[in-house]
Amino acid sequence: MRYSWSRYSLLPGLGLLLTSATLVLAQPGLQLPPMPMPGTEYSQRTALHHKVLDRYPQNPSLPPAFEIPVGPLGFSVPGDNYLLRRQRLVSLDFLGEDRILFTFHVSALMERDDADSTGGAKQQIKAVILALPTGKVESQATWTVPDRSRYLWMLNDGHFLLRTANGLDEGDAQLKTSPSLRLPGRLLWIQMDPWQQILIANSLEPATATEKPAEAEVSAPGTTNTTPDAQKQEERGVLVVRTLKRMSGDVIRVLRVPWSSQTVDWPMNSEGYLEKSHESGFQWVLKLVSFTGGDRVLAHIASGCPPQYTFISDSALLVTSCDPEGGWKLAAMSTTGESLWDKKIATNTMWPLLTMTPNGSRVARETLILNHTADKYKRLLTAKDVQGQVVKVFDGANDKPVLEAPLTPIFDGGGNVAISPSGQRVAILNAGAIQVFQLPAPSRNALPKGKKD
Repeated sequence: MRYSWSRYSLLPGLGLLLTSATLVLAQPGLQLPPMPMPGTEYSQRTALHHKVLDRYPQNPSLPPAFEIPVGPLGFSVPGDNYLLRRQRLVSLDFLGEDRILFTFHVSALMERDDADSTGGAKQQIKAVILALPTGKVESQATWTVPDRSRYLWMLNDGHFLLRTANGLDEGDAQLKTSPSLRLPGRLLWIQMDPWQQILIANSLEPATATEKPAEAEVSAPGTTNTTPDAQKQEERGVLVVRTLKRMSGDVIRVLRVPWSSQTVDWPMNSEGYLEKSHESGFQWVLKLVSFTGGDRVLAHIASGCPPQYTFISDSALLVTSCDPEGGWKLAAMSTTGESLWDKKIATNTMWPLLTMTPNGSRVARETLILNHTADKYKRLLTAKDVQGQVVKVFDGANDKPVLEAPLTPIFDGGGNVAISPSGQRVAILNAGAIQVFQLPAPSRNALPKGKKD
């Protein structure tokens, strides 16, 4: 099977900020729109005078402390047709330092309700809690989730949020779940700040749905579309983006946009969410927009492509950019605009995914490694163009590398890497087992501390 892409959609930060509805609604083989570029200068400079190429490692850079075979748990490798679809078929998560929650797709006949709007994409997930280092199964359960997008988010208190057909359930270390958030439409995606005080939920809802009195509606700039096709799509529903306080459920803001325009994730901390704008040429402005109103400039960024970004702690973020002098760059900065570190990154990688400790002291970045630099691929990409998937673990404060390892099978939707709360254990799904690595404590050069209200 061949997949069509703009070559700019392979740029390194795309995996951090995918369109939320695309994760659920887009079908493989569709023509994806190109990322906007500031003129033609960048394409002329993609000779990339400072190319950095990644190689695919055959073995981890460190031996695992122990391994837990996954075959006896009922896990099996999916068929070849899942690759490059960005489907979330597994999730590997720590519950404290000594237990792992491993959830994965299991093949099963699924009944479909006539009112089901997911297009038959729902899947059955098996969940097991494993004691470390023995691998003993402490609890297990079976869930039905609405589609092949991300379905599980860990909470800092050892609980987790599970996406269901009706919204979110909250689960505990015994896999007992109870309703947490219910919406009048289909929940597509959520995002939380590092302290997990604020939650943004994207849902697809009927255009005629009556809003609650507490939900003040805001129009999204630049999303008006009155063409017949757009009006027809809007009859199918609109995307509703709610910002709310996670514990109380109090709604801070509601944003409604046409289904056709879709929306993106909003990387955020406890103060607000990030927003970029293009000034001119290679110059971009990154702002932090407060949940309570107003905004402030965090940084001016020189990049030949739209920079991408995500918070790794409440006070620090990673920014991926295309260096105008050639190559791609990964940089860490504080919310006061202070540069913490930066480095060149490989140009033959795509779809980066981040996993991190709650305080950002340790970060895992996984990518697909291509046979050639991304600019060599015009509009077609196949599984044969991918060498494999790799994870690199480093200290968030100073980018000190501590682990590099292959990930097999490839799960380009993520979920196959986990870091314990202390940052001293990393678990990966590789070679038919959950491999657990014991690492030294993260660097004492701590990231700037965020404010927890």
